[in-house]
Amino acid sequence: MTTNSPVGPNQHPVRYNTIRVNELDMFYREAGPQNAPTILLLHGFPTSSNMFRNLIPSLATSFHVVAPDYPGFGQSSMPGHNDFVYSFENLTNVVEQLVGKLGLNKYSIYVMDYGAPIGYRLALRHPDQVQALIVQNGNAYDEGLLEFWNPIKKYWKDPTPANREGIRFLVDPKSTRWQYENGVADRTLLDPTTWTLDQVGLDRPGNADIQLDLFLSYGTNVPLYPEFQAFFRQYQPPTLIVWGKNDFIFPAEGAAPYPRDLKDVETHLLDTGHFALETHGEEIASRIEGFLRQHKLAL
Repeated sequence: MTTNSPVGPNQHPVRYNTIRVNELDMFYREAGPQNAPTILLLHGFPTSSNMFRNLIPSLATSFHVVAPDYPGFGQSSMPGHNDFVYSFENLTNVVEQLVGKLGLNKYSIYVMDYGAPIGYRLALRHPDQVQALIVQNGNAYDEGLLEFWNPIKKYWKDPTPANREGIRFLVDPKSTRWQYENGVADRTLLDPTTWTLDQVGLDRPGNADIQLDLFLSYGTNVPLYPEFQAFFRQYQPPTLIVWGKNDFIFPAEGAAPYPRDLKDVETHLLDTGHFALETHGEEIASRIEGFLRQHKLAL
């Protein structure tokens, strides 16, 4: 199934597609010339490919852009947590199969929040396919897991029902809105439909348990950090870091170590919070265009 957005004569339309992957209907947004270098956009929690709704048209002139929704997020299938294992390994499996079905053999990866461990796991499996990294508040170092993570780390260490309930507040409307507003100086720049739409997804029956399963599974990413870092050192993908420096979830301390392992890295700390695209979307798009063009990865 494919639908198109309204588009002018000199623009590239955004297409809204669904493809079958292992009994799941996987939704993804796609735009740009098929012969252009590909950027795979991997979203975070608690959102979906909707977080890239403004970035995609900005990139579509120079890039072929693909942005999937993971199972349990956005418009993709949401099997119950007793019917599908919601783990980062499994989300990566699905994204890997989607990438294969779409015939994406070379691509840059934009990673944010949950998209970082999914993208880096994908890179470990197919290191020669990754042409560049764009990192926006996506962690690969112990230094980046600070105060916000303390109750979640407690859950990792001792996954009791009480510790699970202790982080259920993270799927509440107040927490969802806070993720967008925290660290943003001018909140009038924020579109409230973002957290409203995210909350609709979280409020679906059974989705809270899916998210709590993924909070637990996030702990499986941390032991892989040395492998992610080894990938950086061995393959040296050109890396653009565009990071909301006021983010309480993934603070700027998580951006600082990347140059330790990467030689070709460009870092921009932006005066905003977790969802940096909401306030600094034009700047991020411009920096992506310039950085990838410099590395001959743009049309």
